[in-house]
Amino acid sequence: MLSEAVESYLTIRRACGFALISDGNLLRTFAAFADGRSERYVCAATAIEWAGLTESVFQRARRLGVVIRFARHARAEDQRHEVPLPVFGREKPPRPVPYILSRAEVQRLVEEASQSGYRSLRRRTYSTLFALLACTGLRVSEAIHLRFDDITQDGLVIRCSKFRRSRIVPLHDTARAGLASYLEMRCPYAPFDDHVFISLRRKPLRIEDVESAFRTVAIRIGLPREPGLPQPTPHSLRHTFAVRALESCPDGRDRISKHMLALSTYLGHSSISATYWYLDSTPSLMRDIAERCETLVTGVLS
Repeated sequence: MLSEAVESYLTIRRACGFALISDGNLLRTFAAFADGRSERYVCAATAIEWAGLTESVFQRARRLGVVIRFARHARAEDQRHEVPLPVFGREKPPRPVPYILSRAEVQRLVEEASQSGYRSLRRRTYSTLFALLACTGLRVSEAIHLRFDDITQDGLVIRCSKFRRSRIVPLHDTARAGLASYLEMRCPYAPFDDHVFISLRRKPLRIEDVESAFRTVAIRIGLPREPGLPQPTPHSLRHTFAVRALESCPDGRDRISKHMLALSTYLGHSSISATYWYLDSTPSLMRDIAERCETLVTGVLS
């Protein structure tokens, strides 16, 4: 039955390093649906019908996309498998335009976090965390999973984060000093937990904790939150780091290529295309791109 082919596919993909937790659940559900009709091979009509059982268009596209990738794999060995057409469109909605903080906003955010709350440790935890996110571009999940041993002479060791990739993120002396100052206060509070950032419950921070603290501080300093406009979130600190790094990119095609590759590696992107996405994030970057294009076409420097 089709369920056996699905399990074989998942085993192969996971051996290559893919977790496929959500995809695996979806494929098993599809296989059970097809098995109920005694279908041993992927049928495009059945796949489209199954994918259409959910209300959201994007979720339909997502479900069908999972089957399409499986069908391509299965068809390579047996032509009786059909590869459905992506009739529901793209699997993911367009990425929202990120909110890019100014230097002054980052400074105000960190300062307000250092005064928010009634316990001094909480204040130091979030002011240090937000400052670290701003100056390193770490993902929130990477920062809250940091442990003492991850702070090395070479920088922060980010272990098996998104896409199961590890990397080292260099630390500026000021960032290293800020972390050390925070740890002097934090270590006596929860000496038996080696997570760098902890809550007042003496447990590692949760993403919901960080989002709530950021939202409180953002409201207090008056960051805009109008519907339909880019929204400031903790991830905005990573977006801001990436955009500022791109704004400092040197001229010259070879130097730009190396700069983009280095930044993509530093941020832990699985593909450099994820880094190129930031190029349309701010008017200044778009203006620089337009000027470079004009120079390339006309050969005249503006």
